[in-house]
Amino acid sequence: MVKSTGLKVAGAVALAFGALTLFSGWGALFGGKDMGAVVPFVLWFNFLAGFAYLAAGWGMWAARRFARPLSAAIVLASLAVGAALALHIAGGGAYEMRTVGAMSLRIVIWAVLALVAHRALPRG
Repeated sequence: MVKSTGLKVAGAVALAFGALTLFSGWGALFGGKDMGAVVPFVLWFNFLAGFAYLAAGWGMWAARRFARPLSAAIVLASLAVGAALALHIAGGGAYEMRTVGAMSLRIVIWAVLALVAHRALPRG
């Protein structure tokens, strides 16, 4: 089993980020509040990705090998949704600037977490 303080920290960050993502996504989707010009596919992706964040976070915390490819998949999926958001905006679609900021933050955070997992966990 791999022991790494960095992996524990990354796991804790991913777990917290996943919990916050699910909480905020639930409120935005089911809370009945006016959220402005939301982009539905981004909102749904982020909410559903929250479950993957929790799984990857637990995997990092527990030094499980599956956290390595799962973290990479989260980054790639986030990049794809970010690109789709850019196309939506370029095509004149309505959006909130906070959506762009949140998507960018998610990509950066998960790129760092995936890098930690990649360095600390063996393949497999």
